[in-house]
Amino acid sequence: QAQLVESGGGLVQPGGSLRLSCAASGNIFSNKVVGWYRMGSGKPRELVATISSDGITNYENSVKGRFSISRDNAKNTVTLQMTSLKPQDTAVYYCNVPSGATLVLYSWGQGTQVTVSS
Repeated sequence: QAQLVESGGGLVQPGGSLRLSCAASGNIFSNKVVGWYRMGSGKPRELVATISSDGITNYENSVKGRFSISRDNAKNTVTLQMTSLKPQDTAVYYCNVPSGATLVLYSWGQGTQVTVSS
């Protein structure tokens, strides 16, 4: 059973930065697009960033220029560097492998809470 473990969240003031990490069991990210998702309170989960196996990235409009996704294929890890954080970035952040427009390949991990507040 594939496992996804997210870490690095916390409480940060507006304008601050956080670096999130996603570790996968086994080689489940190999040759696959990997994405970071987030789910704010009372909101549906949304895809905020993706990275292909060869490093091509895409971002949801609200995070462009502030978030940066990267991956280490040898370590099966994906990182989300978040800067200029805003209160509306507050959410639980998850990683997974997208499958089509709305589905994912693996069970969700526990996520990591990001709270942006003064």
